[in-house]
Amino acid sequence: PSENGDSLPLFGPLLLGGLCPARRSAGLAGLRTLLGGLSLLVYPDTGYINYDQLEENASLFHPKLIIAGTSCYSRNLDYARLRKIADDNGAYLMADMAHISGLVAAGVVPSPFEHCHVVTTTTHKTLRGCRAGMIFYRKGVRSVDPKTGEETYYELESLINSAVFPGLQGGPHNHAIAGVAVALKQAMTTEFKIYQLQVLANCRALSDALTELGYKIVTGGSDNHLILMDLRPKGTDGGRAEKVLEACSIACNKNTCPGDKSALRPSGLRLGTPALTSRGLLEEDFQKIAHFIHRGIELTLQIQSHMTMRATLKEFKEKLTGDEKFQSAVAALREEVENFASNFSLPGLPDF
Repeated sequence: PSENGDSLPLFGPLLLGGLCPARRSAGLAGLRTLLGGLSLLVYPDTGYINYDQLEENASLFHPKLIIAGTSCYSRNLDYARLRKIADDNGAYLMADMAHISGLVAAGVVPSPFEHCHVVTTTTHKTLRGCRAGMIFYRKGVRSVDPKTGEETYYELESLINSAVFPGLQGGPHNHAIAGVAVALKQAMTTEFKIYQLQVLANCRALSDALTELGYKIVTGGSDNHLILMDLRPKGTDGGRAEKVLEACSIACNKNTCPGDKSALRPSGLRLGTPALTSRGLLEEDFQKIAHFIHRGIELTLQIQSHMTMRATLKEFKEKLTGDEKFQSAVAALREEVENFASNFSLPGLPDF
């Protein structure tokens, strides 16, 4: 607590409240202290992480912990480079692979385990389990003094275990533990790897289709399961596009892009492929989805054209829901989207 730590906030979620004191208790639940996070820069022209800047930050502040984890970065992390930076500064390297753990388990993206001292993950994202979490940590000899031969041991086990219980949790949820076990068993199968490979293929197809439609994809593509659209060149933002697309039954969420001046008006839109891939959609289906998204954003621009440049998001939503012409357009697109989606059954609900 109160020590400096490097993290990757530029590609993090908007739901935690960041370092805003007003959101401290709500955003971080029971955690009473906040770490001093240092913003990691990206190259403004490509959106790729600037590892040289991270190395410079680490040499200046000597953090005790470097956290390698993102929720909206579409490229693989260079864990080897991060481990070298951590070693050069006597820091622990922790990977939060919550969003990519299913891809890691299937072996279709680089694994953090070779390089990291601690790895954490949720189990309900690409791992497709119930809502839970897992923490992995190193044990045994950490280093050996080359002169004396004296061994230094990891002291992570007791610290992590006591932080979890009694620090943060009480009695175990045995039904959740069973659900995690089922998810991990499924992750060991050939079918699961085939599924994760399709997740990647579908994401590339979605990225390519949106690029062909004239949209800017941050980093120019994706190595994993998600993409981040930068809507600034189109003259709109993620908040407005999100409202229109969700009204059309297209689930998505707003997210900041590199260069955004405020998280209150993020210019990006985050899209992922795992859920629809679980329903059996393939590359050609995601090309169709790209056109649905395009039509939703075109509708967003039409609504904006009937408003002043200074109109707020609240006023935009009122226009969206209160103007009969726009409601009719939303209803028509929503009907097309839902008819298309009805061709793909929900897993476990074949008659839905």
